[in-house]
Amino acid sequence: MEFDALSNQVIGCAIEVHRELGPGLLESTCEQCLAYELGQTGIGFKLQQALLVPYKGLRLDCGYRVDVLVNPGTEER
Repeated sequence: MEFDALSNQVIGCAIEVHRELGPGLLESTCEQCLAYELGQTGIGFKLQQALLVPYKGLRLDCGYRVDVLVNPGTEER
């Protein structure tokens, strides 16, 4: 899948969540609703994925988290 096509699908899912819920809800609520929409569309994702920090040849878990990682099989390792 091209990046542009994937981007359009993810943005469409986010817009659908916003249309359904409106503004002002907790981020955790929107995250779960976006996960539902992504799943319905067949887009792979992971929630609250650790973001390792490269430091002197190591990859350290410093507590950073990606809210929604889309298409997780394609990220750099």
